[in-house]
Amino acid sequence: MPALAVDLDGTLLRSDLLLESTLALLARQPWLLFAFPAWLWRGKAHLKWQIARRVELDVASLPWDERMLALVHAAAGQREIVLCTASDEKLASAVAEHLDLFDLVLASDGKRNLSGRAKAAALVERYGLRGFDYAGNAQVDLLVWASARQAIVVNGSDGLARAAAELCPVETHLPATGQRFRLWIKALRLHQWLKNLLVFVPMLAAHRFMDPATVIACALGFLAFGLCASSVYLLNDLLDLNADRHHHTKHSRPFAAGRLPLIQGLVVSPLLTLASLGLAFWLSPIFAGLLGLYFLLTLAYSFRLKRRVMADVMVLASLYTLRIIGGAALLATAPSFWLLAFSMFLFLSLAMLKRYTELLKLVTDGKHQSKGRGYQVEDLHLLQSMGAASGYQAVLVLALYINSSASELLYRRPQVLWLLCPLLLYWISRVWMIAHRGLMRDDPVIFAATDRTSQVIVLLCAAVAMGAI
Repeated sequence: MPALAVDLDGTLLRSDLLLESTLALLARQPWLLFAFPAWLWRGKAHLKWQIARRVELDVASLPWDERMLALVHAAAGQREIVLCTASDEKLASAVAEHLDLFDLVLASDGKRNLSGRAKAAALVERYGLRGFDYAGNAQVDLLVWASARQAIVVNGSDGLARAAAELCPVETHLPATGQRFRLWIKALRLHQWLKNLLVFVPMLAAHRFMDPATVIACALGFLAFGLCASSVYLLNDLLDLNADRHHHTKHSRPFAAGRLPLIQGLVVSPLLTLASLGLAFWLSPIFAGLLGLYFLLTLAYSFRLKRRVMADVMVLASLYTLRIIGGAALLATAPSFWLLAFSMFLFLSLAMLKRYTELLKLVTDGKHQSKGRGYQVEDLHLLQSMGAASGYQAVLVLALYINSSASELLYRRPQVLWLLCPLLLYWISRVWMIAHRGLMRDDPVIFAATDRTSQVIVLLCAAVAMGAI
């Protein structure tokens, strides 16, 4: 029976090993990006070799196409099965060793890039013209199907299947699955844009919510922060593929699960960044500078700081606070000392709550170290005490503000604001209690936006503030 040659990237694997290895390398050593042009100048195969020799991919966690795996399993023992890929031979051999399904591995070797015509020539040299069946997924595979006996089209369009059928009979067509629109909504994390509502806080605190120009400016600032945040979410997902695949919930993210092509994320992320910065400059140069600082901090977090104990939560708290400072910039005013102090303590508490929830899940799963983070399960109780203390400090700052002369400048009845303190104390204590019982499933800010009790507390706080005006 003719040999079955199986492509790897996009066919057997719902991802691309060149991009996987590149992102893994840049996540650890981003400065090597400047070496890529010199490596590429010596050929694409040399580039792949240089990258592959510097990384170790966890092939067991890669997103496999289960349909293609089943097809290969069914053919095992009945015909020779060849892993024939343009990926570097080091990575291809690791895949073959893990799957233990292939009789032979043909791959790029640092000198020859085994793609298109080169792949077709290698298969014809070994098996002869029409002496093999080939499973592939891309336009470049048409060059291989032109020499194959039969074609297996995997994750390709109907148009690709028709083009392959003009060259040889199509034995099987396994179209791509999943609704791309929904996947992009999930990848962009539009629900996380709720955090950007903090841009409106200075407007509300200054009682300028009846000014249409101010409301429109803040709405556009909200959009700019949202676009910037989504661009960084995409980049963070691309750089954190391995850690996400070992996470109890993040493993289903579109890029980690192989549901969206990595190359699309690499294109869309910078486009969103440019759009957000362009909108920010149109609104205000100062606001654009703050958004640029937000972007740089999120980059630093993605590349390095998220793996640094305590630095990660400090950065997360700072990112929340920067949204408030950006909102003040749109009003052409400086944020008050009280608002900055309150937000830093409150958001530091929420950042620690997020890490606490992740560590508690590790304990439940019997693990001792978080993947891609610097925390250990022994840090659980310390995080809990520091996080709760930081939340209570935020309430103390609020109490001091109410008792100061600053509150009298904006409120006719500042004594009414004292009702905010027990409401906030209750909410902070409640979310930490929920987390302690292992019932916190979401990001704390998203939890607050979707939790009915939290919504009632927000409405009560708004009523108290209106009553004090």
